[in-house]
Amino acid sequence: MTAVWIILAIVVLIAIGIVVSYNRFVSQRNLIRDSWANIDTELRRRYDLIPNLVETVKGYASHERETFENVTRARAAAASATGSPAEQAAAEGPFVAALRQLFAVAEAYPELKANQNFLALQQELSNTEDRLQTSRRFYNSNVRNYNERVQSFPSNLIANGFHFEEEEFFEVDEGIREAGPPQVNFTDSSRPSTSLGGDVGSSTGTPPSTGAPPEPGGPLPPVPPPTGT
Repeated sequence: MTAVWIILAIVVLIAIGIVVSYNRFVSQRNLIRDSWANIDTELRRRYDLIPNLVETVKGYASHERETFENVTRARAAAASATGSPAEQAAAEGPFVAALRQLFAVAEAYPELKANQNFLALQQELSNTEDRLQTSRRFYNSNVRNYNERVQSFPSNLIANGFHFEEEEFFEVDEGIREAGPPQVNFTDSSRPSTSLGGDVGSSTGTPPSTGAPPEPGGPLPPVPPPTGT
């Protein structure tokens, strides 16, 4: 009789372990879904900013038709991507590259860089990029923890039995990630500058620095003294 109770106790403990592990998988999967929804919200907010940004730049550089078409086309492709995180990331790469090209065009127009509407759009885009990167890190962290349980013993037995499969990370194209997303660096309230992952000459005629670009919010590189009048 004692052996029967021992067996029953073991069965109950195993059943409890299975239920707890299953419920944890469900909780983790829902957390991944919620964190992906945050990424999607920030992506949609960024897409909504682009038409106004393009129209503002177009008012000063209407001849840059190819750049505007590239941005519009890449935005449409990224906005229509509704597949997996990997598919969404693949669509984001060309869009970010086109957006960087648009800001490079804006660098050549001092009047545009002083336009209040353009500055407001830049600031909102910069804030959106910050929130997007935070959401991406949170999502990838949740995916990492979940996938570790899917792969590890004995939780992988529950994952296989109840069809909990590995989730995809959200990573942009390697080249785009190394260059970084478009960022706005307001080092001086009267002289906004845009960091695009590369050196861009200043509209005031100062040659670009040959060293590393300044960190956002950091000091500007030293300006050489004038050589004459």
